[in-house]
Amino acid sequence: MSLPKPPAAPKRPVTLEQLGRTRTDDYAWMKDENWQQVLRDPAALRADIREHLTAENAYTKAVLAGTEALQAMLFAEMKGRIKEDDSTVPAPDGAFEYYVRYETGAEHPIHARRPRGGGEEQVLIDESELAKGKAYFHVGHAGHTRDHGLFAWAADEQGSEYYTIRVKDLSTGQEVGGAIESAYGDFTFSPDGAWLFWIWRDENARPSKVFRRPARGGEDVLVYEEMDDGMFLGVGTSADDAFVLIHVGNQETTELWLIPASDPTAAPVVAEPRRTGVKYELDHWTDRWVIRTNDDGAVDFKLCVSEAAVPAKATWRDFVAHEPGRYITGFAAYAGRLVRAERVNALDRLVVMDRAGAEHVVAFDEEAYALHLETGFEYETTLTRFVYQSPTTPRQWFDYDMASRQRTLRKTQEIPSGHDPARYVARRLHARAADGAEVPITLLMLKDTPRDGSAPVLLYGYGSYGHAMEPSFSIRNLSLVDRGWIWAVAHVRGGSDKGWGWFLDGRREKKANTFTDFIACAEHLIAEGYATKGRIAAYGGSAGGMLMGAVANLRPDLWGAIIAAVPFVDVLNTMSDTSLPLTPPEWPEWGNPIEDADAYDRIASYSPYDQVKAQAYPPVLATGGLSDPRVTYWEPAKWVAKLRDHTTGEAPILLKINMEAGHGGASGRFDFLKEIALDYAFAIWAIEGGWKTA
Repeated sequence: MSLPKPPAAPKRPVTLEQLGRTRTDDYAWMKDENWQQVLRDPAALRADIREHLTAENAYTKAVLAGTEALQAMLFAEMKGRIKEDDSTVPAPDGAFEYYVRYETGAEHPIHARRPRGGGEEQVLIDESELAKGKAYFHVGHAGHTRDHGLFAWAADEQGSEYYTIRVKDLSTGQEVGGAIESAYGDFTFSPDGAWLFWIWRDENARPSKVFRRPARGGEDVLVYEEMDDGMFLGVGTSADDAFVLIHVGNQETTELWLIPASDPTAAPVVAEPRRTGVKYELDHWTDRWVIRTNDDGAVDFKLCVSEAAVPAKATWRDFVAHEPGRYITGFAAYAGRLVRAERVNALDRLVVMDRAGAEHVVAFDEEAYALHLETGFEYETTLTRFVYQSPTTPRQWFDYDMASRQRTLRKTQEIPSGHDPARYVARRLHARAADGAEVPITLLMLKDTPRDGSAPVLLYGYGSYGHAMEPSFSIRNLSLVDRGWIWAVAHVRGGSDKGWGWFLDGRREKKANTFTDFIACAEHLIAEGYATKGRIAAYGGSAGGMLMGAVANLRPDLWGAIIAAVPFVDVLNTMSDTSLPLTPPEWPEWGNPIEDADAYDRIASYSPYDQVKAQAYPPVLATGGLSDPRVTYWEPAKWVAKLRDHTTGEAPILLKINMEAGHGGASGRFDFLKEIALDYAFAIWAIEGGWKTA
């Protein structure tokens, strides 16, 4: 039996001229000219595009029909590792403690609170009830006022990341003030609980204005408007509740605006005006500001302090000096202590410092692990909370007494179907890149997995925006590892796994390092006996999907399968379209091909869609979401059509578009696992040559 025939995407060539350069796009028609409307209402999609995407989904389903039992098995395994009636460790705040819990079988959680130390539960919102009748439902931020009288939440009902904010009076259980539409998922109450600060998304889905309204409803007042399309906005409060903070920034430049909590209606004042290439964040620590910054050449960041009312750069003085290779990733302020998070050679640690400057380190001894600081609601406390995990060790939540240095284990992630860490081994390898850089690789495998190249390997990568791929625990990965696979993560440049300099060495002019690092990792695994050429499944999503497209073009012979989830593959066209939500904010990462000829040529040299050529491609599965504002649905659709047109091989190239979701895929905790099960079943099917015998 042969594979069914794929949909035929018609070519409708569009010639584009830019900076004296010409390119032809045969599949530009897949972009709906009314894409903004489609984000808000997927039913508005143009008929011919819908017909094509529906045909693609049917083709993928037909090709993978033989894996449906495997998909169901993988899904059941992953679901079996989830404690269905799970709950978070309660976070104390004054007279109450707040938590999120799931009921058995529920796709969405309940937000609740109870009196501190125990007592009758009060349900704040039940997401499953709110999600009834909706194909997609996701709550972004949710939070309460400091006096515990109001609770607000932001909900997205299309996957488009346009949120609606609602406020509930917790004494009556009734919503107050009316819904706030076209909002960003971020908001904050003023510390006195009188005002709600929220962010408006414009018609191009960009966060561009901060508004203030009475918390119980009333007129919206413009507080701040950002005129630069290249900036994102955020709102919050300082740890000591002394200020409302407006955060403005992109990948390389930030700026903070301050509003005193004593006068929430005051006009915001800038802390330090933005300077291109300078990032800073700050928090108020009772009587001083603490500033984390890369200013003055502090590539891996340093901490400064300022006692000034408005902490302009002239008032900063070094507090924790810059040390190359010690990347300060963040900090949390408490009344008596400051906790900073650091990463050295792709391993995390926490450092606790008292107000006099004395400090001690919180760290663990595994070869590869992840350590995350979880800040709570309280400032006047000696307790902080962190989460520890490793590829073999499920998540553990610890309360840590910063004064006594005592660790109290509050919760260990429960795996109902069972998990024995002793069955597995995690290893840290280092591949040598062409320029001599040592690229870390984290491996997870069964202890008895042979090191003779016979085991199939899934190699995961991302490598953009400074996001680190931390060696965390995953209930999903075990379904491959338990089948004898090796799960590998390539900590390539473009991430911050080895510091901010590691990120800078994989962006813009140096973007090619991300791709060649990933290839070097695959070749190192082959050289060390962990893998065999053609039996490696490459896996990445979003900007990691761009990585997948690039390595497919550069070394198609290495891969037995490529899984590209919501892949950013049409880089040149997207970075040349200023109407798209993320284009101006992304120019610091990739360059601006509209105004800069060098940027145009550089992006064109690796943009996966533009670099597709006549060669034999391995099996490819590309996925997307119809209402995705980050990587639009037409990127994977166009890429798949072009791959099929150019490949000289017989391997199937598949597209799966979720017609009811956005960038994150399905919103339910179990529905999402079905999408992962499809990815993994495809990897197994492709590596084992299922497509050759279909």
